[in-house]
Amino acid sequence: MSFLPLIESENGLYKNNNQIQDPLLTLKNSGCNTIRLRLWHTPSDLHSGLAEVKTLSNRCRQLGLKIWLTVHYSDTWADPSAQTKPASWQNMNFTNLRNAVSAYTSQIMDEINPDIIQIGNETNDGMLWPEGKISSNETQYLELVNTAITSVRQKSNTTKIMLHYAGLTGADYFFNKVNNLNYDYIGLSYYPIWHGQSLDNLQTTINQLGQTYNKKVLIAETAYPFTLNYNDYTNNIVGLQNQLINAYPATEIGQKDFLTAIHNIMKQSSNGLGYCYWGAEWIAFRGPTATNGSSWENQALWDFNSNALPVLSVFNLN
Repeated sequence: MSFLPLIESENGLYKNNNQIQDPLLTLKNSGCNTIRLRLWHTPSDLHSGLAEVKTLSNRCRQLGLKIWLTVHYSDTWADPSAQTKPASWQNMNFTNLRNAVSAYTSQIMDEINPDIIQIGNETNDGMLWPEGKISSNETQYLELVNTAITSVRQKSNTTKIMLHYAGLTGADYFFNKVNNLNYDYIGLSYYPIWHGQSLDNLQTTINQLGQTYNKKVLIAETAYPFTLNYNDYTNNIVGLQNQLINAYPATEIGQKDFLTAIHNIMKQSSNGLGYCYWGAEWIAFRGPTATNGSSWENQALWDFNSNALPVLSVFNLN
């Protein structure tokens, strides 16, 4: 729900049954129990920085929602193609970089103390490049993550630590690399457009990873469109029929059925713990002519009239 402060600052509103409602309350009432938030070190516009994320975390907790914090260890998006160090850490030697990771992680724990903390986001080839790039500096990556883990453990004996891999192919290779680290949860991103259209493969991967490494597994990110249409002029990530799973059309019911399938996969796996819907809030908040609005509005959990979609009921399934 990390776009929420930005969208609300530009007068974006969310509705439930055509009545304006706090989207966090809509999620809570729909059965959602945890909100995943991203944290950037020093973002250029302050959105997703520590102050904003702390405020949003407190707002979630006031509604009885738990906090799952994704620490990017970057000033902007970190993913398999980019793991850029914060600007203020760029010229540090490795010892100072490791100390910065320790101090920063400790500060996060002091100020937010999340229920779940991700050490990095989609760290397929590590984080904090080049020092923490697995393919060239595996030992240093493990040392940096272990430093962050130690900082979390020193501050809390209840916060769960997650490591996060994007996709299914190569996941076993990654989690074998980190097998000796003291973490709790395996996190996977799963989007049909990027990670294959086989839910059977998803289920097999979850079962195998959970059993091999004796960890609970969460789908840290997933999403699906309720339409292939668009509500602004920002190019959408998903807009073609061949990007879909045949059994799940891009309709309101298709979106609901897809998330129901995800829900059932996690429930049926002895190692499955839960799932997070990514970009739920990212509606076309800048209007229908915007070219810098949302590339995700057709995958949000609110429709083009900002009304809560039927898919929200999946969070309340047994």
